[in-house]
Amino acid sequence: MADPINLNKFRKAKAKADKAQQAQENRARFGRTKTEKSLEEARADKARREAEAHRREDDPEDRG
Repeated sequence: MADPINLNKFRKAKAKADKAQQAQENRARFGRTKTEKSLEEARADKARREAEAHRREDDPEDRG
C-alpha cells in the first residue's frame, strides 16, 4: 500500500513551484538592461523592414 501523503503540503509545494516558474519567466521578460531591450528592438525592426522589402507589390490591374 502507498504511503499516505499530506495534501496540504503537496498543495503548498505545487504553489511554490508554480510561483518559482512564474518568477523565472518574469526575470527573463522584465529583468533586462536598457541596452538589451534596445538591441532586441533594433533587431526586430530590422527583421520587419527586411520582410517588408521582400513583399511583392499588389498590382490592381492583375485583379481583374
